[in-house]
Amino acid sequence: MKKQLVRIGMGLVLVMVFLLHAAKWLELPLIQRLEAIVYDTRLTLTMPRTLDPRIVIVDIDEKSLAEKEKGGEGRWPWPRDRLGLMLDKLFDHYHIAILGFDVVFAERDESSGLRVLEQLAQKELRDVGGFQSALQRLQPQLDYDAIFASQMRSRAVVLGYTFTRDEERAKKGLLPAAVLPAGTFLAKNIGFPSYTSHTANLQVLQEAAATGGHFTLDPDPDGILRRIPMLAEHAGAYYEPLSLAIVRMLLGQAPVVPGYPGDKIWSKNYSGLEWIEVGPLKIPVDEAVTALIPYRGKGGRAGSSYKYISAVDVINERVELDDLKGKIILVGTTAPGLLDLRATPVETVYPGVEVHANMIGGMIDGNIKQKPPYVVGAEFILLIIAGVSMAMLLPMLNPLKSLLVTIAVLIAVLAGNLVVFHFGNLVLPLASGLVMIALLFALNMSYGYFVEARGKRQITGLFGQYVPPELVDEMAKNPESFSMEGESREMTVLFTDVRGFTTISEGLDPKQLSRLMNEFLTPLTEVIYKHRGTVDKFMGDCIMAFWGAPLADANHARNGIMAGLEMHEALAKLKTEFQKRGWPEIRIGVGLNTGRMSVGNMGSKLRTAYTVMGDAVNLASRLEGITKEYGADIIVGEGTRDAVPDVVFRELDRVRVKGKDVAVAIFEPIGLQGQVAKSRLEEVKLYSQFLRLYRGQDWDQAELQLFNLQKLVPGNKLYSETFVERISYLRANPPGKDWDGAFTFTTK
Repeated sequence: MKKQLVRIGMGLVLVMVFLLHAAKWLELPLIQRLEAIVYDTRLTLTMPRTLDPRIVIVDIDEKSLAEKEKGGEGRWPWPRDRLGLMLDKLFDHYHIAILGFDVVFAERDESSGLRVLEQLAQKELRDVGGFQSALQRLQPQLDYDAIFASQMRSRAVVLGYTFTRDEERAKKGLLPAAVLPAGTFLAKNIGFPSYTSHTANLQVLQEAAATGGHFTLDPDPDGILRRIPMLAEHAGAYYEPLSLAIVRMLLGQAPVVPGYPGDKIWSKNYSGLEWIEVGPLKIPVDEAVTALIPYRGKGGRAGSSYKYISAVDVINERVELDDLKGKIILVGTTAPGLLDLRATPVETVYPGVEVHANMIGGMIDGNIKQKPPYVVGAEFILLIIAGVSMAMLLPMLNPLKSLLVTIAVLIAVLAGNLVVFHFGNLVLPLASGLVMIALLFALNMSYGYFVEARGKRQITGLFGQYVPPELVDEMAKNPESFSMEGESREMTVLFTDVRGFTTISEGLDPKQLSRLMNEFLTPLTEVIYKHRGTVDKFMGDCIMAFWGAPLADANHARNGIMAGLEMHEALAKLKTEFQKRGWPEIRIGVGLNTGRMSVGNMGSKLRTAYTVMGDAVNLASRLEGITKEYGADIIVGEGTRDAVPDVVFRELDRVRVKGKDVAVAIFEPIGLQGQVAKSRLEEVKLYSQFLRLYRGQDWDQAELQLFNLQKLVPGNKLYSETFVERISYLRANPPGKDWDGAFTFTTK
């Protein structure tokens, strides 16, 4: 027992850290992130994955947005008379119960030309009596907003709108009446989601609708949408979401009543608001008055949670009556261009309209998960019982028994938590307990200076020549996890090469060239090390590096991009010093790609090297080679772009590089989100429009857009040379209807 006192003490200290975290006195960001992942996993495991027949989504999909000659209604927004026709079909022909719009009508419908006629009547044709009288006769027929409003009147129509926190953004449209007035929660310490501005519907439309609800969806800090504000505070009043407004319509506009627990054993800072009541329904909310979204399954038509019907099929009565009769209808969009797709625990691309469908079904069924304040106490008790028991017991057991005890405790904790989650709709914290149990086991298994020292020597011997010392120290903590044997991993690889190196080398003697190489390769290597990269090799003026091995790196793509961007900053700092020495300015191109690749010791019996191989590696090399063709400092592959959502990219082109038959999209990183100048963002937007015209073979408009870009960024090779020459060639040699927009490179 005495021999194990140090280990027991270390275990108890570890338990105390987690207890402080549970009591909110010490924040552990990693645990908070893991808690979100654990919640997502539990949700995914327990989803019903069944069809909810009560709710149907009328989808403004790509079929509906097709040109009229192809059976669609054309691009969005549609004229309001067509929406009014759809509304009439839904209520009069299909006899639906309620209609909710997950779209906002904030702008006047100008498609009829009424505004132009009114301006002519006030100016050029104001003295033409016949025109004035004709306009008065035609005005009711051309005021599509008024027509649409009249078709909504006396029908169960709920309009959607959105709140924002942008104080500089003007308030647009008319908000519906607040569900709870200002002053309802005086003297209550409640952290309502608060918004300063809104984009709502035209007054004539909102006044005609039965009610309205916001479709503001605030994701969690990790970008995942798990909850929805049930009461949003704006200008002191409180507004309901679209889903709650629809449920209240079902219940005859039942009032919203704040719900407080009967007992008062809470801290003085606790508001007590734990649910809201709507008629017979009780909807649990958390401390921010948000409710967890009860996802039924995967989204979209393939998800089979809700029936999807194309809006154009409704307008043309191509839907069976039974598919819509008596249903709750949500009008929304899954078309990618309309940007109503969300990242959720279920899928990374999930239709926003289906979020509201899930909430409606969850409120009606009473199966929304709840996370009341007392779960903190439950977490505290779990940590004390499991933590103290394991801290005292594991030091007394051999490795095998320790492993069995740890597995048994983990299974008990997991099973109990999952049962409460699924059958009791109660969200109890789990990540802290799992991590604590795992760390207690790891602490006891890895204890001892000898093991640590031996591990560090092993790792240093294997990887010291490839990775920075700080990574060696991290790897030494668990040396058994690292080897130089080949394996396949998702990684990011970087190639960088000096532009015009042959010319530079011809102008320097060997000693000067050697010094120049050392002067610029050293800071570039330091940048790679700074961003946790592994230097593979130096090939003359080229550096090859990778991220994700030997140390696993969840942010390998981001670290690679940040290293590439910082390399150019490092070279800019060398410019003055090089000028003093009479050396030429060094410019480099950087190619980055993320994908599956083989990593490990590779070579011959005489010599091996720890390196990476594979198609993803070859593509990175090719991307570096074509940077000069686009005048870009850095070019990355699609895998890298997808892995780094907090960086602004622009798509440069689609290409077939030498040795590859499949076209790939290539991108240029611009900078971190929120740190890119407005002028640069405008350039990216214009260039994106150019690419669309270019790929659509609209050469005249594409050239016009290039001209706009040339004026915006004079002297840019991409705008003034690369695509000018390419369009000239393609106009003379049309690529045909099946052209995928890709350019084929025949050299490396």
